[in-house]
Amino acid sequence: MTDKAEMLSCIDTALEKLHEEGRYRTFIDIERRKGHFPHAVWTKEDGSEQDITVWCGNDYLGMGQHPVVLEAMHEALEATGAGSGGTRNISGTTVYHKELEAELADLHGKEAALLFTSAYIANDATLSTLPKLLPGLIIYSDALNHASMIEGIRRNGGEKRIFRHNDMEHLRALLQADDPAAPKLIAFESVYSMDGDFGPIREIIELAEEFGALTYLDEVHAVGMYGPRGAGVAERDGLMDRIDIFNGTLGKAYGVHGGYIAASARMCDAVRSYAPGFIFTTSLPPVVAAGAAASVRHLKTDQTIREQHQTNARILKSRLKALGLPIIDHGSHIVPVIVGDPVHTKAISDMLLEDYGVYVQPINFPTVPRGTERLRFTPSPVHDPKMIDGLVKAMDGLWSACALNRQELSA
Repeated sequence: MTDKAEMLSCIDTALEKLHEEGRYRTFIDIERRKGHFPHAVWTKEDGSEQDITVWCGNDYLGMGQHPVVLEAMHEALEATGAGSGGTRNISGTTVYHKELEAELADLHGKEAALLFTSAYIANDATLSTLPKLLPGLIIYSDALNHASMIEGIRRNGGEKRIFRHNDMEHLRALLQADDPAAPKLIAFESVYSMDGDFGPIREIIELAEEFGALTYLDEVHAVGMYGPRGAGVAERDGLMDRIDIFNGTLGKAYGVHGGYIAASARMCDAVRSYAPGFIFTTSLPPVVAAGAAASVRHLKTDQTIREQHQTNARILKSRLKALGLPIIDHGSHIVPVIVGDPVHTKAISDMLLEDYGVYVQPINFPTVPRGTERLRFTPSPVHDPKMIDGLVKAMDGLWSACALNRQELSA
């Protein structure tokens, strides 16, 4: 590769490949309206607007619109202004950051918590830093772990082992094959977001205790939504005290922005002191930290919203099943409908948006394996019966039409 034109040609080729395979990702321009979530307004390319209902958002509980959160953010904005003004080490630590870290440590029953700008960065920074702190560390990672965990483990320079998804026999075999004296850590998730299945937390903890390994649990798709105080699946199952490091997000069920780890004070201090992804990044704006703290605090006591969330998920799954649609149901709040082809997945997504005002993004490779392309619905407590009716009727009509179209194309 010798000149700029040739390099740009390679970029064009890469983009063309995505278009040809039907995997090119399009972003639609939507505007959330305060007090009306999950309703939003879609601004089309011609400048016209259409009212839509968001069915694929990660604001799982609608907390991004909750009065408690908005009030806390307004107060912090008036008190402090916009940004934090620096990294945590250089003028970017405020009373709002410390308050939020205290709320998160309390949530998970840990001595400390450490804030990051996203859960992705929290995973990447922590997992890439641990081998510096624990020489010879071997990390055992579930095959379906999130990209942020994979990236952190990949570039940490240490040893890694990948065990088949939720396969405890394979994990045991890998642990047995390694030096008993080597430091070990098992990294896994509580809820895997694409299929909505649960990690076998108790079984992994038991293996970790048998082989002297640390446990690293990503609760990103569970915090706020499971457990008596919303600490996640480990809390629901009474296992929090047996997990060494939690990873969580403030941008999903808590409706704001940011990520964190919660662990012992010693562990958080070490990551704080050695992780470049923490040290050299501007801290969250105080207004964001204030809103997140208010959301975490509120959801520690609001069990009603969690119950309604699970109820709506069960209703949607049962109604889609009644239509004969190929949904995956592992008992979580995530409702994936398998289409199995990127072109048809995009076509159904487009028709739902254009004809019915239902917004759900297609999920394609590499996020999911080829042949398992899907629509991933995330019902919330604020999706009312009328919205559910509209979605079910739309899916009923479009699924039949697309199935007929696929038969004609294959004939």
